[in-house]
Amino acid sequence: MSTHRLSLGSRPSRRRLRSALAAATLAVSAATATVTAAVVLPAPAYANPHTYGQDVSGYEADHDWMNSRAQFGFIKATEGTSWVDSSFPRHWRELAKKGIVRGVYHFGHPSNDPIAEADHFLEVVNSQPSKPGDILVLDLEATDGESVEQVNKWAKTWLEYVTAKTGTRPMFYSGWNFAEKYGHGLGQYPLWVAHYSKAPGDITAPADWKSWAIHQYTDSPIDQNVSALTPAQLRALGRP
Repeated sequence: MSTHRLSLGSRPSRRRLRSALAAATLAVSAATATVTAAVVLPAPAYANPHTYGQDVSGYEADHDWMNSRAQFGFIKATEGTSWVDSSFPRHWRELAKKGIVRGVYHFGHPSNDPIAEADHFLEVVNSQPSKPGDILVLDLEATDGESVEQVNKWAKTWLEYVTAKTGTRPMFYSGWNFAEKYGHGLGQYPLWVAHYSKAPGDITAPADWKSWAIHQYTDSPIDQNVSALTPAQLRALGRP
């Protein structure tokens, strides 16, 4: 996907490597987003033993969690050093009502100070009620023109800082190819990886990871995922 710096009033990055992974575009109209958000997905036609989940952002602000078959849900909270997803509080409350595993992610920009971005993320997340098992996530899929070494160092700094502040290791999200190139040395952090050309769960782990926790296998009509872990095992990755 194309990357950009955020400024006051600018639109956030449309999460998910659309051009590289799905040959899609960021130019989704507000009307289309509204229709998509209301979609209730049927059970898959294939047999899959994995735990099913969905993830959304402000592009799906009205997503109906109550009628979703998801067993876990992830939502966007922040991006950069100042942007906040206005739909985050509503999604957070709905996931609490539904009682499924929930997680929250930050879209990172390696051209910024990683500590400033981490503090921004934690301030927004901590402004909402939390519970044991809430999963924190770094979404890293942009380089901002930085080198492999700098992007890797940035990710390590962000992840180590959030771990120290919260007492739990965040999950790392990215596309398979991005993680393979920029994710070395991050194998201790649970991996959420996007790979749209593979069947749900039919992937190997990139870079230094020995296994994956979540596979995002499509973004149509919304982001859909499977986890190799049970809901209880997913909760064990979250906040104590």
